[in-house]
Amino acid sequence: MINKIANKIKLLSHSGSTYHCPYCGYDSKDLEVVGHDLKVLRDKQVIGGGRRAAGCYKCHSRDRERLLYAFLIEELKVTDNKNFSILHIAPEPKLSNIFLKSNVKEYICGDLFTKGYDYPSHVKNMNVMDIPYEDDHFDLAICNHVLEHIPEDTKAMKELHRVLKPGGHALLQVPISKNNQQTHEDFTITDRNKREELFGQFDHVRIYGQDYVTRLESVGFKVKRINISEKYKKFGLNPDEDIFYCEK
Repeated sequence: MINKIANKIKLLSHSGSTYHCPYCGYDSKDLEVVGHDLKVLRDKQVIGGGRRAAGCYKCHSRDRERLLYAFLIEELKVTDNKNFSILHIAPEPKLSNIFLKSNVKEYICGDLFTKGYDYPSHVKNMNVMDIPYEDDHFDLAICNHVLEHIPEDTKAMKELHRVLKPGGHALLQVPISKNNQQTHEDFTITDRNKREELFGQFDHVRIYGQDYVTRLESVGFKVKRINISEKYKKFGLNPDEDIFYCEK
């Protein structure tokens, strides 16, 4: 009871008209501070990481989740397409719930199950480097902040490319350095503290540089960098975060 009252007071104190969360409908005057304040994230100006005002006080959605909503639901209107087949890797629960209630033809969720974690019944145990679907199957693949966890990231990119239909698209977001051209990675480092120091998170193996597009193109993708932050300022998007919209 005490926690509910405290939460209600918090929501009232932050309510306003500057921002709107498309997931829960909460309107606020500011955003919740989230993320970790790490030197490497500051030095490399990592977009999609670091300490920042980006959270919804009510449902705790973050800027990168709301970016997916803005692009997929508002811009592309994917949920209106009854002929669409979608693959969603490591699905975000809030966005996933929207797709599950939509009229899309097929919505497949996959994640590499890890001991100690619980997964919803609609999520399949799936390795993005070995996707159990035939070539040219999906119209759209969503893989949001996953590739930075995978040493063989180009192998995962190739698999995502393989299972897309010709002309199909993939939305492949990663944390990316604003001021470094070259991707910084080292797969020999397994110490959790050292990984956090070098890559900003204990389970990351790299920080992508601006050469990320080159990696995507190397497996056959045609890449468009799109920024919709100004159009959806109400959603509290990161003005520096581009969408990597890849076509087969």
